[in-house]
Amino acid sequence: MELHSENFSDYGKLCRERTNKAMIKTRQVQVIDKDHGVLMRPMPGMVALVPSGSKDKKKLTPTKGSDAKRTRRDRRELENIIFKLFERQQNWALKQLVQETDQPEQFLKEILNDLCVYNKRGPNQGTHELKPEYKKSTEELDNM
Repeated sequence: MELHSENFSDYGKLCRERTNKAMIKTRQVQVIDKDHGVLMRPMPGMVALVPSGSKDKKKLTPTKGSDAKRTRRDRRELENIIFKLFERQQNWALKQLVQETDQPEQFLKEILNDLCVYNKRGPNQGTHELKPEYKKSTEELDNM
């Protein structure tokens, strides 16, 4: 739209009218006399009309046992348990070890970093395997 000198004053009036209309408040506040808040309370039959939110669904799902806090064992005792587990099976996933040992995941990770190698590739991807120096010592103990 181009403004011409003759339409300039009309355009200014139009802009002022738009601004004034936008500034007018359309909402009104009414003060209710002698109201004791009866209308604000839910009626006895209205409870069923409340939409079921996600809170109800969360209550229905059973809580997992893994959420419970685990207590740490002695480091030496846990290392012996881990060595016995690796005698049974060569490769273990972290979740399996957490279930078998019933130890906190972070504590178990610290010990596994000292004792094991994490396989990032290959057929045993995502599992822990004993470091070679520990494998030899367990094999020698078996032969004796």
